[in-house]
Amino acid sequence: MILLAPMEGLLDHMLRDTLTRVGGVDRCVSEFIRVTDQLLPRRVFTRIVPELKQGGRTASGVPVRPQLLGSDLVCLAENAARLAELSPQGVDLNFGCPAKTVNRHRGGAVLLDEPELVGAIVAAVRRAVPAALPVSAKMRLGNEDRERMLDCARAIAAAGASELVVHGRTKRDGYSPPAFWDQIARVRESVALPVVANGEVWTVDDAQRCLRESGCERLMLGRGMVADPGLALAIRAGAATPQDPPLLPWGQVLPLMQGFWSQVRANVAPRHQAGRLKQWLNYLRRRYPEAQAEYQRLRTINAPQVLEQQLFGDPAEPARKQGNPA
Repeated sequence: MILLAPMEGLLDHMLRDTLTRVGGVDRCVSEFIRVTDQLLPRRVFTRIVPELKQGGRTASGVPVRPQLLGSDLVCLAENAARLAELSPQGVDLNFGCPAKTVNRHRGGAVLLDEPELVGAIVAAVRRAVPAALPVSAKMRLGNEDRERMLDCARAIAAAGASELVVHGRTKRDGYSPPAFWDQIARVRESVALPVVANGEVWTVDDAQRCLRESGCERLMLGRGMVADPGLALAIRAGAATPQDPPLLPWGQVLPLMQGFWSQVRANVAPRHQAGRLKQWLNYLRRRYPEAQAEYQRLRTINAPQVLEQQLFGDPAEPARKQGNPA
């Protein structure tokens, strides 16, 4: 099983839609929905996870599990109950976000210092939603260190979670390599529920080593799939080396970018549109020399219309070349 990771400010519904069209992904987890001290209106859930309006699935039919983040277990339970009314494909809980602003307000990975609270949150949400609705969680190996790693994992399992994603780094580690896949194995051995390995998987070779070292059968991809949209399919295909070119040639990536860009133009404020496209292009240059060249050529352009014309050209051009009226 391959899951697409939640990444705040990157893997939003537009990029989820685009990447799941490629194939290979079994399920997505949404960006976190921040829960503080109030019952959120339904429009907040559907704004962050618009897939809730279409059966909780992307346009290509991949289930999306909304993720909640917070520390007030009563408020989280109430919001989970409201979310359940929208028929989601499960509820996920965030114990992994390393962002300072989130941690400062007692959310995300900082909660891993409090295994009892982590377990209480999972238990409260589990009680608040229908029994048939899966409740899962995502954690890191710890906050500042790994001292409470197994306590947190066991608390999540004992509270009734159906699945646990483990990012193989602590909050202190951030996103710096390596990810400690062998520590995910320790978590997997300590709980009875399915564990999903996550962190620093950029290639098929990475995926194979991650699964081998963690002992997991499930994998979550984040930045690796943003950089290489065909990665999930390539992992399923199996044999490959770190030096192998991406499964999708650049000529197939460009139409994906154009579809993504159409959604950005429709959903994002004009002043932020160019930034969203260049953000993805920046990741793509890790695997595509063509992306590197385009990024250098376009990085100073912020006018959406100019960026569009420079990257995708005049949409009437192919018709003219074929002798058809524009």
